[in-house]
Amino acid sequence: MPNSPVACLSAFLVVSLLALPSNAQNRSTEQEEAGITDQTAECQPYDYPPVDAAIGNFPVNWATATILPNDIAAAAKYQSIVGLIPNIAPKGTQPGSLDGVFDGSYNDTDPDCWWTSTGCTIPKHPGIPADIITTPEPSSLGYGFDDGPNCSHNAFYDYLWQKNQKATMYYIGSNVMDYPLEAQRALKDGHEICVHTWSHHYMTALTNEQLFAEFWYAIKLVVGVTPTCWRPPYGDIDDRVRAVAQAMGLRSILWTYDSEDWSEGDAGVTPASIDANYQGLISAAENGTFATAGTIMLTHELNNFTMSEAMKFHDQLGTVFKYLVPVGVALNVTQPYVESGYSLPTFQQYISGITMSNGSSSSSGSGNGQTPAGSSGSNPSSSNGQGSSSNKSAGSRSAVSSGGVSIALLGVIATVLVRLSGL
Repeated sequence: MPNSPVACLSAFLVVSLLALPSNAQNRSTEQEEAGITDQTAECQPYDYPPVDAAIGNFPVNWATATILPNDIAAAAKYQSIVGLIPNIAPKGTQPGSLDGVFDGSYNDTDPDCWWTSTGCTIPKHPGIPADIITTPEPSSLGYGFDDGPNCSHNAFYDYLWQKNQKATMYYIGSNVMDYPLEAQRALKDGHEICVHTWSHHYMTALTNEQLFAEFWYAIKLVVGVTPTCWRPPYGDIDDRVRAVAQAMGLRSILWTYDSEDWSEGDAGVTPASIDANYQGLISAAENGTFATAGTIMLTHELNNFTMSEAMKFHDQLGTVFKYLVPVGVALNVTQPYVESGYSLPTFQQYISGITMSNGSSSSSGSGNGQTPAGSSGSNPSSSNGQGSSSNKSAGSRSAVSSGGVSIALLGVIATVLVRLSGL
């Protein structure tokens, strides 16, 4: 069908890509976006043709997602999982419940394993996996950040690159649509990408269809991969939400410790308050709390403060924990996405220095003179954050990333065509 929307869009994207100069500046490629050092420039809105072409196939940014009228594939998938969803009513009444305003009428016996009410993480309904709240290896920290991609994250991602530190990034679909090239950087740099829903609302407040749509439209965007993990905004999850996530092929990841970094600036919450939360985790590690199993702490890529706190405490965490690793690595999930061609190293590979595997721009083993990544030996104290991994500076990253159309950008074409063709 040469005149079909799929064929026309395919031709448009190919022409657009061929028209890009090899040294395209500013917002044409992930590499150029990653090279911007001025935060004001980083956060300037920009047009990205593949996103512009596909915008009609996604919900309005930040609006609660619903299945779009023309999305045959979404409707079919939803119907295929309806029978797997427990008969649990949405919590509260919209619109207030979307922002966590609940009426207090929930049963005290917690029949739905509602985390927001009781902190429950082991489902009451059969056949649903427990939430992931710890890491199995002793003295390990599941290292990751919510609410990205943030438009001004280049300094933070440069820091992680220089430290040879990978993390689990929980991305909001609406943020990815606003900042697609920033999202592509996480994939290029070897971080693990997980879903953080489309609009970042309280998930237990949603109808079954809204729940499905929040996953469906956030799972595969312009990053070009389909994650197999997610984190509920605010930790708001119950067995109904868990069941939908499971049906969508997603592992549910929560946390045990909370930095509360997001709350800095609220009434009575100072930077010192957040420092104290980090110090609480550090003290627990020093006291042997994680001698038999590791933990996960909630931190954010939300703003410059939260990212600065992460950089401020990275080396201290690397001193008291033997291993700072993405959650997928901690769990030995070597296939983090549905697509082949991308993989994570095993835990043993990661701590031996192989921090990036297939689909990433490079990997580092013991042969390059680096100490094992994520271990206390690889995180020397350094006021400028260079450490022993200075050979992985932003400059060397650019050299590794240069040349040709990026894999992630090609993933854009596949993503758009899959959405429009209804496969």
